Amino acid sequence: MKITEQNLNISELQLECGEKLINVNVRYHVLGEVAKHSDKVVWICHAFTANSNPADWWPEMVGIGKVFDPDKTPIVCVNILGSCYGTTGPMSINPQTGKPYLRNFPMITFRDIARVNNEVKCHLGIGKIWMIIGGSIGGFQAMEWECMFPGTAKHLVLIATSAQSSPWVKAFSQSQRLSLLADESFVRQEVGGGQKGLMAARSIALLSYRGRSSYNLTQQDVSDNLLENYRACTYQTYQGEKLVKRFNAYSYYTLLLTLDTHNMARNRSSLQNALSLINANTLVVGIDSDILFPVEEQKVLADNIPNAVYREIHSQFCHDGFLIEYKQLTDIIRIT
Repeated sequence: MKITEQNLNISELQLECGEKLINVNVRYHVLGEVAKHSDKVVWICHAFTANSNPADWWPEMVGIGKVFDPDKTPIVCVNILGSCYGTTGPMSINPQTGKPYLRNFPMITFRDIARVNNEVKCHLGIGKIWMIIGGSIGGFQAMEWECMFPGTAKHLVLIATSAQSSPWVKAFSQSQRLSLLADESFVRQEVGGGQKGLMAARSIALLSYRGRSSYNLTQQDVSDNLLENYRACTYQTYQGEKLVKRFNAYSYYTLLLTLDTHNMARNRSSLQNALSLINANTLVVGIDSDILFPVEEQKVLADNIPNAVYREIHSQFCHDGFLIEYKQLTDIIRIT
């Protein structure tokens, strides 16, 4: 399986907030060879803290013999603006100051991210994309892209996502931001700052990703005689430490703000009008236990996107089911 990591420089990027980014680097991966199967390109839009190589974080779905086999359907995935995996973000040098942006990185939205995806598509010389697929905020990107540039894709797959960030989602975001802002090193904008705040923020996020059913299934203690070192507690600490090793607090803060901006209805008269602009054949997949983006939000998508069908995954792993229930998801995509 051929995997290449590539970069695209965008000299100037106009952002929805009114600011501009100069000399934007965009990191992306190509799995397989686009030139050989240009009519079967699958574009994967990644989730919150993922990178642009889906073989790393979605190995059960991407690979030889999998539902997305790069030898048959070449795959493109772009690292989103604001992330810390190669695309311009808060740790990048601000050309106006010569120092990292840190908390001064401008507000970015999923419309900005969709525009960057489209720049990469044009750079690669791809015409109509065969399928754009995204779970969670990957779905935000996919929807905005097809809405902004109708006809971009033949097929759209939206998994555990929604047309707008709900007050519930924004409350989780703010709680995580407050955790970061409680870390003095983050407030002082130290280059390596915010690690303790990031650990706490990740712990909050996990509650929304996994939910009660998942914790009760996987984090039960083996003994009834414990007074400390409970499995659920050590799990939270472990996951926080794990994220600190691979992610950055300033990117995390930036992307939380981006998450809150998602609203397909913004400046489009109504949500229904915005979704009606999506022309692709659309598969919407919900997860019955998801508490972050519950299934009623996916049903809104299916009811208002013209050529959409709805399917549902049964899982005790809540929102993270889109990463874990790969057998069900594979069957749904293949059947559809």
